[in-house]
Amino acid sequence: MQSLCSFFGIKKGVTALIGGGGKTSTMYALAGELREKGSVIVCTSTHILRPPQYPFLPCLAEKLKPGEVVSTGAIDGSKLSMPEQPFSELMRYADYVLVEADGSRQLPLKAHASHEPVIPPESNTVLAVIGIDGLGKPIKEAAHRPELYADICGVSVDDIVTEEMICTVLSTYPRCDGVVINKADDERQLAKAESLAKQLSVPVVITAWQTEHPIKAYRRAKP
Repeated sequence: MQSLCSFFGIKKGVTALIGGGGKTSTMYALAGELREKGSVIVCTSTHILRPPQYPFLPCLAEKLKPGEVVSTGAIDGSKLSMPEQPFSELMRYADYVLVEADGSRQLPLKAHASHEPVIPPESNTVLAVIGIDGLGKPIKEAAHRPELYADICGVSVDDIVTEEMICTVLSTYPRCDGVVINKADDERQLAKAESLAKQLSVPVVITAWQTEHPIKAYRRAKP
């Protein structure tokens, strides 16, 4: 099966992930693929839990070896925050730098406040993540910053999330080179994800990261 990095055309340098639930799992999946091509740094421009599966380096001083994956950042309690080294400097030490550049409090959908997302200007690719389990739920249950989400759509936070709403909010994202629709954990959710994917004008991968076969479908951008 085609890989995420080849489908999205991930290049050496910085790749950022924004949007709703599933960013961390997507980042780990990309790291697993990209380590076959070179070295990888996993980090954030906001806050993430420290990845337990990767060695942690608070500061990089030499280029990583091929196949090596490390995490870096400033320690903030149990979490990592933005690295003290600028992303332009981190690019000198690894072939690929993966940045979780948004927070969603593990909710499937996300609307952005004026200071969000924190996309590094060096980013070659920006991927937006959507949890399909938010579709069909009230905005107040499905979205981080629900009042803002509802305001963008011209509805109430009590209204049910529709495909049109998801597309409307996604159109406000400052950049989106591809979309990962996550949580297609069963046939019903997969059908919903495939229907949504048809509405999007960028490449889409449908995933269910907690299942045995996590990549469910690829869909090229509609003409």
